[in-house]
Amino acid sequence: MTVQRADFAAIAGWVQQGAHVLDLGCGDGSLLRTLRETRGVTGYGVDIADDNVLACTRNGVDVIQSDLEAGLSGFASGSFDYVILSQTLQAMKHTERIVKEILRVGREGIVSFPNFGYWRVRAQLLAGRMPVSRELPYQWYDTPNVHLFTIQDFETFCRGHGLRILGRQVLTDGRPVTAWPGMLGATAMYRLDRAPGAAPVPG
Repeated sequence: MTVQRADFAAIAGWVQQGAHVLDLGCGDGSLLRTLRETRGVTGYGVDIADDNVLACTRNGVDVIQSDLEAGLSGFASGSFDYVILSQTLQAMKHTERIVKEILRVGREGIVSFPNFGYWRVRAQLLAGRMPVSRELPYQWYDTPNVHLFTIQDFETFCRGHGLRILGRQVLTDGRPVTAWPGMLGATAMYRLDRAPGAAPVPG
């Protein structure tokens, strides 16, 4: 049995009916399964972990076992309507490379991540501890996360790398946050494409 995360519904709201989707770092395939059931999508998941590949198969999700750090050279440019990187960007060593690859392979990208500027995270840091929360569930010594960043950091990154933000949703405890999202939002989701006039992404 799969458990649907709160951000899945928000992501599904951005995906057109019948779209072709690539889900990077797909875990057990729950997101793709949700999109297939609610939006009628087709597509693939990509994950490196043996357990996740097996779980995807059990969920009826087509999955490719591959290391995202090696890039997406196996996929042709523009071969998907959406490429999704959900709760995985912070664990990528090569942030710029994977974002470029997302927007080479997909017409649009959808990215979600835990907001390191969330007030509960800040409070734990002020107390002298590395934060542990539902969005950041690991201890400092066993975390897979290598880049911890805020909503403002990500938007600055987008402006500096020729990315256009088509949509943003911020959630806390599954509920939308509209006031002071950088402080009160635990999870952020962005819908992206290349800004007009931006340099093309190498194929």
